[in-house]
Amino acid sequence: MKPITQPNWSFFGLFSFRFAFIYYLIFFNPLDILAGIPGFQSLGMLLKIPVNALAYFLNDHLFFIRPRLNEMGGGSGDTSFGWAFQFTILILGIVGAIIWSVFDRKKVAYPRLHYWLCILIRYSLAGIAFSYGILKVFAMQMHFPNMSQLATPLGDYLPMRFSWMFIGYSGPYQIFSGIAEVLVALLLIWRKTALLGALLAIGVFGNVVMLNLSYDIPVKIFSMNLLAASIFLAWQERERLFAFFVQNKTALPSSLFEKTFINKREKISRILVKSAFILFSFGFAGMNYYNYYKEYHQTNLRVLDPIQPGMYHVELYVKNGDTIPESLVDSLRWRDVIFDYNGAGSVSANDSTMWMRYGRAYFNYEPDSLGKTLTWKLSTRESPIANFQMDLSEEGKLILQGKKSEDSLYVVLKKLNRHFPLAERQFHWISESNR
Repeated sequence: MKPITQPNWSFFGLFSFRFAFIYYLIFFNPLDILAGIPGFQSLGMLLKIPVNALAYFLNDHLFFIRPRLNEMGGGSGDTSFGWAFQFTILILGIVGAIIWSVFDRKKVAYPRLHYWLCILIRYSLAGIAFSYGILKVFAMQMHFPNMSQLATPLGDYLPMRFSWMFIGYSGPYQIFSGIAEVLVALLLIWRKTALLGALLAIGVFGNVVMLNLSYDIPVKIFSMNLLAASIFLAWQERERLFAFFVQNKTALPSSLFEKTFINKREKISRILVKSAFILFSFGFAGMNYYNYYKEYHQTNLRVLDPIQPGMYHVELYVKNGDTIPESLVDSLRWRDVIFDYNGAGSVSANDSTMWMRYGRAYFNYEPDSLGKTLTWKLSTRESPIANFQMDLSEEGKLILQGKKSEDSLYVVLKKLNRHFPLAERQFHWISESNR
């Protein structure tokens, strides 16, 4: 490869590059890419383990975010550990840049390191944008609200779940946003369109950041880092952008990623590495998501006979021999039961033996092959939390009798003709009035 030459950098340029190089080398851990190769799965931990240990140490002596950091998150990236890790890599970047500046005072530029840093950020953003985008293209990241969610009062939802259903409600909108993210990935992997990809990434990830901040979606740290990385890439082309958009001058072609490979081995290696990245990040991911898409849509509306999906009113509720009357005050007494498709269900009650969310207790149900018994579980793999005998002899009614945890229950359910207008997915070109 021909030598990469650049004019001397300013002190700020040198220091900011050193910081960015250390910061993004940790954040976009290049060892994670190699971890996808069979036999190298644990390679990414070589960098993560010492940085994680430092995050715990700094929290105990400097940050004091929580006495005990939560590293698991359960789907949240904004955990106490997430913030400790974020502050840690910021400190590592600053301290590392200072030490680097002291021991490398005579250096006037880092053209080759700058090139490889931009490559790392470019391909990392491309892979991340594609993984999120392809999920949305198949409309699988956010799902249409199920019956239990439709039956939950709007005011009971937290903003994150509200936003999730807002996007999941409209398949076309989710697909549109997914196409935008996939387009970011496709533009970033080709060096001639990398700047356009970075500019589009700023718009796409900027919107994601605002959604996360406005609806309290717990991916704030990660999305803000993606936006900052997109801005970093575009900033490298600031002179061309300023000339074209502000000064109305001719913008010279970019030389940021236009590197000439003289050696035949280097040319072949470049093609092979890019092909492998596209295959692993786009090909295999797309195939896996497509298989998941087919499986999801084949089972999403599966009816478990003889249970008819719908909303059931609890007409009679007898617990341990005592008949408990309906009451808006009593949160323990079942008010309604929803049997949704695919073996999912919920109860309108405050029942800690099940999975509580937004005022409803969730469970998974499974009738036996004869349609005589009904089993409730917290998940399909766990032990039953309830076993009932079923009586479906009366039209429109379902009688359950059996044990749930330590309680004996006798429950009479009447199927309601409950209609959720939101589930109609209405659309009107002409609206004579505001509905």
